[in-house]
Amino acid sequence: MGRRVLVVTNMYPDEENPDFGTFVHEQVVGLRARGLKVDVLVVGGKRRKLSYVEGLRRFRRRLHERRYDLIHAHYVFSGIIARLQRRYPLVVSFHGAAEMVGWVGLLCKMLAPLADAVTVTSEQHKVQLGREDAYVIPCGVDLDLFVPMPKEEARQRLGLPQDKKLVLFAGIVRPEKRLDIIQAAVETLRREDDQVDLVIATGQPHERIPLYMNACDVLALASDYEGSPVVVKEAMACNLPIVSVDVGDVAQVIGGTEGCYICQRHPADMAQKLRWALDRGQRTNGRQAIQRLGLETTLDRLLQVYERLW
Repeated sequence: MGRRVLVVTNMYPDEENPDFGTFVHEQVVGLRARGLKVDVLVVGGKRRKLSYVEGLRRFRRRLHERRYDLIHAHYVFSGIIARLQRRYPLVVSFHGAAEMVGWVGLLCKMLAPLADAVTVTSEQHKVQLGREDAYVIPCGVDLDLFVPMPKEEARQRLGLPQDKKLVLFAGIVRPEKRLDIIQAAVETLRREDDQVDLVIATGQPHERIPLYMNACDVLALASDYEGSPVVVKEAMACNLPIVSVDVGDVAQVIGGTEGCYICQRHPADMAQKLRWALDRGQRTNGRQAIQRLGLETTLDRLLQVYERLW
């Protein structure tokens, strides 16, 4: 194709933070594999200790040095910087319901009409943003990376005990992820069965997360806000049972999959559903259910958006 795209983002994995913005990295790698020339400019983001003012300077310098066919910004602050030019079409991806809260949400609603195209993670997210022509493109799962494997092998490679019942939390630990609810639910189970343990997989290279998905017996999610959480689709791809609150599009993704349960955002109810999943003692057929949510589908739909703007 030969087109050149500049991706502007405040989230991107590096050696210090290998789990930060992995879904953006996956899209970049996938787009390059499709023949696009994709440059990445990381701006702002407290974990990289770069100010957005500095990011704006580097953005302007980059546009002076190189021509692009399109700019794709991830998250609102990167989008604001990317909109401070009118030379190239701009796609802004808004990635989750947490982005729509408070004054940041107001910024999102102000930015959305100024972009040439926007993507959101779910129909609910589209309504919250208020742009009727937004494209619903949730981040897809890498079905070549997230594959089922024997639990015993995965536990051996991670050094996890073979005889425990393991509940998994996977992701960056932030207040809205409500790890406290998951910890309380697991503690409730431990009072009945001391073989139950919680495994927290955070700060891990993305390539190691499939090991955790295959080593554990159930994934727990209790977030206050989500759009279309990739971790749920990754667990489905590994046939890992899931217990989650009704957040984002989780209910639609896991609905009808035996061994997956929706719970209330309360330790007692989560503990009950975790008990059901653990007592069932089987993997799911989740991989079959999410074939349409693979990364390749996401890339197909992104390219369709790009092509409308070129």
